[in-house]
Amino acid sequence: MQGVLAPIQFVIFLASLALVLRFLATGEGQQAASVSVVVKTLALYAIMITGCLWEKDVFGVHLFAPAFFWEDVFSMLVLALHTAYLVLLALGGLEAHALMLLALAAYAAYLINAVQFLLKLRAARRDEAQARQDQSASEGAPA
Repeated sequence: MQGVLAPIQFVIFLASLALVLRFLATGEGQQAASVSVVVKTLALYAIMITGCLWEKDVFGVHLFAPAFFWEDVFSMLVLALHTAYLVLLALGGLEAHALMLLALAAYAAYLINAVQFLLKLRAARRDEAQARQDQSASEGAPA
């Protein structure tokens, strides 16, 4: 599921980022930018829930498994920033420009978190390939 949701969330992020930046640069499209941040946040919630379920299946805990501890810690910041956006939007707690700056902070944290996960995935694939290579070499070696 993560393999499907992550690219979808990234496309939503790119579209929303463009709308937020457009609003900040021109003052136009506030409604579209706001809606796009809400959609991005809902996609984030979906990927976080499915990620917690995957982590439970693989590591026996919903969050903070040793293999993904720091990624999960940073994910909490990402969730907090996105959720703060939703709360402040609903309560009218910030004016539009400040709200969009909060969205940019949430998006910056999201990007850092995405890079963390991609680097972890890349390292895992590299380690897996090395393990297969080592196994093949040991199977072909005389005993």
